[in-house]
Amino acid sequence: MNVLLIGSGGREHALAWKIAQSPRLTRLYIAPGNAGTAAHGENVALSIHDHAAVRRFCHEKSIDLILVGPEAPLAAGLADDLQQDGFKVFGPSQSAAQIEASKSFAKQFMARHHIPTARFQVFTDFAAARQHLHTVEYPIVIKASGLAAGKGVLIPEDKAQAEAALHQIMVERQFGSAGDEVVIEEKLNGPEVTLLAFSDGYTVRPMVPSQDHKRLLDGDAGPNTGGMGAYAPVPVCPPSLVEELTRTVLQPVVDGLRAEGRLFVGVLYGGFILTPQGPRVLEFNCRFGDPEAQVVLPLLESDLLEIALACTEGRLAEVEVRWKEGAAACVVLASSGYPGTYQTGYPISGLDAERPNTFVFHAGTKLAAGRVVTAGGRVLCVSGWGADIGAALEAAYARVQTLHFEGMHYRRDIGWRVREPHSAYAASGVSIDAGNRAVALMSDAVKSTYGPAVLAGIGAFGGLFDASDLQSLEQPVLVASTDGVGTKVKLAAQVGRYRSLGHDIVNHCINDILVQGARPLFFLDYFATARLIPEITAEIVCGMAEACRAAGCALLGGETAEMPGVYAPGDFDVAGTIVGVVARKNILPRPDIRPGDVLLGLRSSGPHTNGYSLIRKIFADIPLDAVFPALGVPLAEALLAPHRSYYDILSPLLTEVKALAHITGGGFIDNIPRVLPEGTGAVIRRSAWPVPPLFRLIQERGQVSDAEMYRVFNMGIGMVAIVDKEHVAALQQRISEQTWIIGEVIPGNHTVILE
Repeated sequence: MNVLLIGSGGREHALAWKIAQSPRLTRLYIAPGNAGTAAHGENVALSIHDHAAVRRFCHEKSIDLILVGPEAPLAAGLADDLQQDGFKVFGPSQSAAQIEASKSFAKQFMARHHIPTARFQVFTDFAAARQHLHTVEYPIVIKASGLAAGKGVLIPEDKAQAEAALHQIMVERQFGSAGDEVVIEEKLNGPEVTLLAFSDGYTVRPMVPSQDHKRLLDGDAGPNTGGMGAYAPVPVCPPSLVEELTRTVLQPVVDGLRAEGRLFVGVLYGGFILTPQGPRVLEFNCRFGDPEAQVVLPLLESDLLEIALACTEGRLAEVEVRWKEGAAACVVLASSGYPGTYQTGYPISGLDAERPNTFVFHAGTKLAAGRVVTAGGRVLCVSGWGADIGAALEAAYARVQTLHFEGMHYRRDIGWRVREPHSAYAASGVSIDAGNRAVALMSDAVKSTYGPAVLAGIGAFGGLFDASDLQSLEQPVLVASTDGVGTKVKLAAQVGRYRSLGHDIVNHCINDILVQGARPLFFLDYFATARLIPEITAEIVCGMAEACRAAGCALLGGETAEMPGVYAPGDFDVAGTIVGVVARKNILPRPDIRPGDVLLGLRSSGPHTNGYSLIRKIFADIPLDAVFPALGVPLAEALLAPHRSYYDILSPLLTEVKALAHITGGGFIDNIPRVLPEGTGAVIRRSAWPVPPLFRLIQERGQVSDAEMYRVFNMGIGMVAIVDKEHVAALQQRISEQTWIIGEVIPGNHTVILE
């Protein structure tokens, strides 16, 4: 059998992979395909919008069956044109495809045929739609009626956001002609389930139920996407519910379309929400879902070609559709910036690695100079399968770890709903099992920081640290400090870079006790979130462990708090406490600071952990993978550089400095006076060191004054040492990097003058 598959995404790669397993296949052509589909057939450079060219190709190659993957060519009538030439097409006609192509048609169709769905109204006029917002008494969802690649659904939290969403769709035309009509419907609550079904226009055969993850970020936060991952089957949709949904919804839809002269042949996609009042339809699609196909097709035991051919010949009732035991899950790897603007052309590594029970489906990829590179927003979809969903997720995530491309973003919490225990506490949003799993994931990293002094650490009610070694110090003094990372966590979560946050908090705290001359003994962390995702928690804590090991400090223990209702979905906070020790005679600052002493500046690695509320505001409309010429690296890389620790470079020199000032919140203006004695001030010469380009960029884009920049940011100097003028040259020679004399101590009253 000669087969033509239309499409180029992850769904089409999954279809090609499954079709290639059929003993009935002779030749498989994919138009246009991607770098992955080429392994299963022949990619053909056909424009799927040129129906005449597709028809000619089918005649030339004696095509026996055509499968249409995406919705756009179906909505444009490709199936109709091919059927007119006598070809068998697995995909609905243009009129039947209206069930997806027009949400207003779908809602009105459901109303005509008594299909349970949310209350709704359809609008073509912005003013009328805006007026309607102020008449409804229930929460709403706003949908662009036409095709919008799965992104045309907006969920406002209040009336202001609703008006903004309407303006985006109807006035700004964010989704183009898809927003000519808008559906405003009631927002329903409950678990969501996708139930796909094969149809020949008469018979309906349901597939394994699946659940998609639409939001971009962990914790179901961020904008809607085409889908960031999925799993199947879905425990909340057992076989009895599958039978009910087929009988009460899917079959009536196929019957209703046929009665209206719209014979539906292909895959009917039903998106459901399981409300307390019963199942309700969210949407219908006219094809396999993406990424649902990537978890459903691995579980299909029957021959896909046999099923598809039977559908085109009206004899689906004669074919047995069999499914494998077990479960499947998939994780989408996306470009940084998706679903907004993003860059492509980055090489992908790790594609040749193999893991059992997994497969990597290509979506936005292409071949360039013999290498596979990124060519879309959703780049790859990694599927795994096993005896249960836990095994499937473990397999998929293990395969993800072997892959890499610049800016790679993925969710780490696919399947979180089925990982949660079924208990009243879990139903309130708190998972004890998730906390235990997080501890298990981070345990080895934490224990790697322990030395003989740690008597009890992770898992104990309280950490125990043997202080007997401190007796060797003359009058040992304990020094403690507590701090947090702040809103930098928002940027890190946006691009999925969590480990560096662990470095941020530990290094910040180390610097805070270093300025008093102390060496760190142990660190205690605090991580709080709306919903615990063990992999994210472990990633952050592993970063803490790395920073602690580098400083010879024990990560003694900490607290992980799950607080739904206190934190918004997807939000979290990172804080910590450090305890160190210093001999009383070596406490900094020393009392002999006097006018004429020199201020020696050590470079920072970036903004460290300060000023990020302002930074986020300034760069709110800029993709984090954007590369400004002045920076030479993606914006995210520059902004998320970990807070630098100065312990390694300064600890051998503490007896040679009079004071240290950690330039954190408050910048030079507030931090240097903390170490100055009465009757002294300081002058800072801003021309004494080169200010890094990132700070110039922040200032220019935000139109921030010089005075505010030097009070909010470190401007490239993260630590200032106050040194006797006569000793500064010798000290600079002992420091293994460039330093700058940035000013001196002057008579005054704790004032800092910027020149």
